[in-house]
Amino acid sequence: MAGKIRIKKGLDIPLKGKPSDKITVDTSSKLYAIYPDDFPGVIWKAQVKAGDVVSSGDIILSDKISGKICLVAPVDGEVIEINRGERRHINYISIARSEKNNEKASAASNRIDSEEIRATLQRSGLWAMMRQRPYDIVPEAESVARDIFVTAFDTSPLAGEIITEKDKEWLEKGLETLSRLTSGKVYLNIRAGQGIESKAATVTEFEGPHPAGNVGVQIAAIKPVNKGETVWTLDARTAVRIGKFFGAGVSDYTTLVAVTGPEVSDPHLVSTIVGASIEGILNGLLQDPKGKRIISGNVLTGEKVGINGYLHYPYRQVTVIEEGDEADEFMGWASLNPGKYSVKRNFPAFLRGLSKPFDFDARIKGGKRAMILSEEYDKVFPFDIYPEYLLKAIMANDIDRMEKLGIYEVAPEDFALPEFVDTSKQELQKIVREGLDNLRKELS
Repeated sequence: MAGKIRIKKGLDIPLKGKPSDKITVDTSSKLYAIYPDDFPGVIWKAQVKAGDVVSSGDIILSDKISGKICLVAPVDGEVIEINRGERRHINYISIARSEKNNEKASAASNRIDSEEIRATLQRSGLWAMMRQRPYDIVPEAESVARDIFVTAFDTSPLAGEIITEKDKEWLEKGLETLSRLTSGKVYLNIRAGQGIESKAATVTEFEGPHPAGNVGVQIAAIKPVNKGETVWTLDARTAVRIGKFFGAGVSDYTTLVAVTGPEVSDPHLVSTIVGASIEGILNGLLQDPKGKRIISGNVLTGEKVGINGYLHYPYRQVTVIEEGDEADEFMGWASLNPGKYSVKRNFPAFLRGLSKPFDFDARIKGGKRAMILSEEYDKVFPFDIYPEYLLKAIMANDIDRMEKLGIYEVAPEDFALPEFVDTSKQELQKIVREGLDNLRKELS
């Protein structure tokens, strides 16, 4: 029987545009791309050049240091562009899909040992879809996990389901494979009432508002990360891909994307392939992209991409809201309009009920100012950590205080809600990301 944990602190943002259960198939996307920056902690080196013909599963990027960790082509086709930025940094590699479909095969996992499983995951691109704590990076090639945490639900604004009923068989196979990579436990974390059982993993049910679906919150509630310890995390969709790869010899790069937001005409789920073009995913669902903020991901942690962009990792959601550039509102951010959402009772929105959907836009609605110790972060931050003091230690690059205040337990996404409610308008996720990178650099 699964244990149950209730998360009390948090906030469910009532954004319009919740997806229905309808599923359609993306047949419009012809271009696909992989962004190396979606996979932090690795220095990537291109293994292809423009004009190369690749098959699904072929290596297109590899770890420049070890050469073991790879990113692979999600489709068969031709490499169109290796887009580079400053100092020849690779922004993305785009591939034009061809009609052929060559599936890569793999050996069954019950015939190979843990080292072969590790090498196969690294070569197949599935390793890069996991994360390591501390530092919230792709697990290092030789890292050893104390435990592995798999989350099967997402509580982010307007998030859809991570897996479907038919995926459960492959999920179990993936969990069994992962259990052979750690001397500790594999934890499968599910939503209360989700009804997923497992023999290969310890199942824990979670209930409560966002960020109950964040794996960092789940780790803190089950078995926190201490200095010197390493855990791996992944979502259930990646575990399903691992199960299919080792159980059936199939490289599965399909994904179920929730197309959401108040500007989407018919919010629902779209079956596509990782790295698909945003224009193809939104085909027929967005009348005019002008003045719209198109986000690959959710409104708290996603990437602004535009109609000509591509789907970023973790490949689960696309959200469209108004930019708000042309908004003409009396008194601006201080407007007393009851249609304006606020977490505080300074505005009359609470009279209409804060659970009713609101039509958000991308405006910050306030100016950046010094961080104030007002305890507003604590109301939506369910860690046993003092967030303001940790952030100040990061900004001061005080490593000793960062360690004492719990930096090993957190990732940027854990500070997305505090950033949303922050009256100081600080970029908290960016601060945490830079802090983790600096800490890793200092201690390496």
